[in-house]
Order: sequence, then C-alpha cells, then structure tokens
Amino acid sequence: MTTSRRHTGAAVGAVLALSMLGGCASQPAGSAVDPGRAAVAPTGAPKTKASKPSARPQPASHEYRAATVTGAFAGDPDVDRFIGRMNDGHGFSREYLAGVLSQAERKQWILDQLDRDRPTGAPPRPGGWSRYREKFLTDRHIAGGVEFWRENARELERAARKYGVPPEYIVGIIGVETFYGRNVGSHRVIDALSTLAFEYPRRADYFSGELENFLVKSPNERIDPLSPKGSYAGAMGLGQFMPSSFLKWAVDFDADGRKDLWEPADAIGSVASYFAAHGWQGGQPVATPAAATGGRARMLDAGFDTRYSLSTLASHDIRPAAQTAQHDDLRLLRLSTYSGDDYWIGYHNFYVITRYNHSTNYAMAVHQLAQAVKQRYGTIKVAQR
Repeated sequence: MTTSRRHTGAAVGAVLALSMLGGCASQPAGSAVDPGRAAVAPTGAPKTKASKPSARPQPASHEYRAATVTGAFAGDPDVDRFIGRMNDGHGFSREYLAGVLSQAERKQWILDQLDRDRPTGAPPRPGGWSRYREKFLTDRHIAGGVEFWRENARELERAARKYGVPPEYIVGIIGVETFYGRNVGSHRVIDALSTLAFEYPRRADYFSGELENFLVKSPNERIDPLSPKGSYAGAMGLGQFMPSSFLKWAVDFDADGRKDLWEPADAIGSVASYFAAHGWQGGQPVATPAAATGGRARMLDAGFDTRYSLSTLASHDIRPAAQTAQHDDLRLLRLSTYSGDDYWIGYHNFYVITRYNHSTNYAMAVHQLAQAVKQRYGTIKVAQR
C-alpha cells in the first residue's frame, strides 16, 4: 500500500479503545471510548443480519501460499516488514503469510467510522450515565441474563469456585459485551486487523501487534485465519477478547482441546480468568451508593482511578449509604444523570472491572446489570422451590 492511499489517522487515539461490541478485553492503554454504542451497529458498517453460529471460526482447511502479497495490501512496505517480523519471531513462512494477507480486504468504512467517532472537544451533555444505563439496564438484558445463567449454571458455578468471581459479574460482562452472544460481530477479524494495522498509522503499532497475536493463535487453535468474525476492531467471541487477551487469559474451560470463545463454557471461564488475573478479590464488594450533601463533593476529582480515604470523603460531605469495613483505597464515582449527579463509592473490584474497559459508566453498567440479574434469578429459584 502506498503512502498516498493510507488513511491520515485524523481520529484521535481515544477512539481506539475500539471495544466495538461493548467493552472489550483488553483495549489500548489510555483509551476512553463510549462502549455503549456497541449495542448499535456502527453507522458506517455494511448492513448485515444478526450474527449466527457461523461467526464461529472454522477448522483450518486451506493451505495459503503466495510468492508475494496481492490484493488490497500489495506493495505496502509495512506489510513486507510485518511478514519479516513474523518470520523472524515465530518461524512463519513468508509464502504462508503472503497467502493469508493476499486474502485480507481493506475496509474503508472502518477508517471512516473512526473519523465520525472522534471527540469534538465540546463538554459532555448532562445525563451521560442515564443515557448509557438505558442501553443495558433493560428488561430484555435482565431477562436474557437470567436465561443465560439458567442455561449455563454449572459452568458459572464452576468458574466461581475456580477463580473466585461471582456468576453475576461474568453474566454482566457477557450481557454488556454481546447481549449474551446475540451480537458477537459479523466482520472478518483478518480484515479489521489488517485495515487498522496497515491503514491507521496513529495506532499501527498496537493493531499490528494484535494482528501478529491473531495469526499466532489461529494455528494454535487449529482454525482457518480467514474464518473468525468479530467486531470491527477485531474483538472476538461472547466476551469480545482481543487476540492479545486471548493468548494471555483465554481458557479451554470445557476441556475439548480448543479455546472457543464463541462457546459459552470457554467464554465464561475466560472472563473469570481475566478478572482473576487482574486482581479480583473474592467475597469483597464492588460498589455502593453514596450521599453527597452541599457543594464540597464537587471539589474532589472523581473516576475509577481516584483513591481516597473514608475520612477524606467525609470531610467533603460524602458518605456511603451502607457501612463499609474498608476505609482506604476508595474510588469516588460521579455519574451524570438527567436530574443531577449520582455519587457512588467504588472498591477494588470495581477497578478490576475497568481493566476490561477503561470507563466508569461501563463498569457501573456491568455492576448494576449483574445485581439486577442476580436478584431476578434468585427470585425465580425461590418461586420454583
């Protein structure tokens, strides 16, 4: 690809959290995209029907070979360097890589989408949390979570025992990410990652790394690298793992010899594995509402990465609605609603959720959906006794 055909990268790096179907494990550092838009198809995406099981990767059945790269990425020196890196670092043959990348398609609409999504610099409108919450705290999401829990209760309980992560938070992640597998994405991962690796200079290093990880994982899992479909950032499966996260934290939870994140059991185990690796503390709280009186609360910065003592919060007229045994390492959360600000206190486990997606709204949506599903699931179980 010649430089004249290359996208300018006008969209700022924050857009490239690219957790395009919800949140996505894991995203580029420092990104702060609204993952909630993932519940709605990108405006520039080709119109496609809802994903079906065919989105799952197919077993490797092709021998890709070419002397040189042809097609959309022919003649791009970055592609040649990438092939050399894969050959030197992983022992992949140049002919195989040329064959695979010759089949990859450049997706201009992905690049256009980034430009549409770039921040305008205008201050956020009030009610951001209210609008965000409306996308995920719906009766359909809660009922769907109960159904998913009932269908996968054995795997969820086993994951909870092994990793210490409660079932409701695994369900909450999968519900926010892909609506329990109903929206896992319909775009070929090889196309998304190749487009972003070779046509988006601003984050080329990150996405070329993800393309590298994707090509490494494919033979490991015995799948055709052209078959997996996912988000338009290359995130895959019910939990929307990026390839780097797949290599680090995905697990073969059903012990069938493959890590298939389109399969509920492996997705459940992998989400729990991800949380455990990022420091989830079993039996500990996630978040609690707080009361803020007067105007002193506004003097403190808020966000998932803030840390305060209980005494500091109290000195600014902020108090948890329930008693807490934890007096330090508290995160002040300020959520913008239609009627003003809501205050919450986040604990360490809230911060762990933000390792999946670096967003206070995202983590709170997961928390509240998890609690709503747990409450309804428990009510149904009691009624059935």
